[in-house]
Amino acid sequence: MSEHLNIAIDGPSGAGKSTLAKAVASALQIRYLDTGAMYRAMALFATRRGVSVNDEAGLKTILDDADIRVKYDERGQRVLLGEEDVTDSLRTQELAMGASTVSAHPCVRGKLAELQREVGRNYDVVMDGRDITTNVLPHTKHKFFVTARPEVRAERRFKELRARGNTTETYEQVLADIKLRDHNDSTRAYMPLRQTEDAVLIDTSDMTIQEALSLLLRTVSEKQDR
Repeated sequence: MSEHLNIAIDGPSGAGKSTLAKAVASALQIRYLDTGAMYRAMALFATRRGVSVNDEAGLKTILDDADIRVKYDERGQRVLLGEEDVTDSLRTQELAMGASTVSAHPCVRGKLAELQREVGRNYDVVMDGRDITTNVLPHTKHKFFVTARPEVRAERRFKELRARGNTTETYEQVLADIKLRDHNDSTRAYMPLRQTEDAVLIDTSDMTIQEALSLLLRTVSEKQDR
């Protein structure tokens, strides 16, 4: 078991995992690893190489060339493909869906999960994703499952897209994408999204980020003292 403080957060798209995880990292002065961004980067890499995210055999042929790395600067986590910083190119609905599809392939999930475990072995870190509690950091005692109603998550994502200047997608499209991604994430054969028995459930539908943060930090503190 790692000697470092590892906090694992899983949950569906748009539940507020990343916002909460960043707040936790700031409060505890530890690193934050957005694992979803790594899968988006893999989807971007596959697209650039002309390989469909549905084509597992094709993905296997390019996997060794996928040099996906994470670095940290004053802006926080940055995701690199080789030497190119692609962070600002990753937050699109197309790549969100691509990440959901590409992450279903064991070869991809195996490669990226090991990179994520390495971060956990070397740093105090909070990670959020779809299989952090079940696959990446199964032995940590700090496990959380963060969720919210689909309509609430769609509204949050819709506002986020609008704030970034995306005016092409409607709320209805965003909601449909979220429901489809929920289905894909929870029904895939390999490492589906699920709440573990020892994960603390945090439903953010009717909570502020500060309320969710207080609950999580209190739980971490109590478990650290045991």
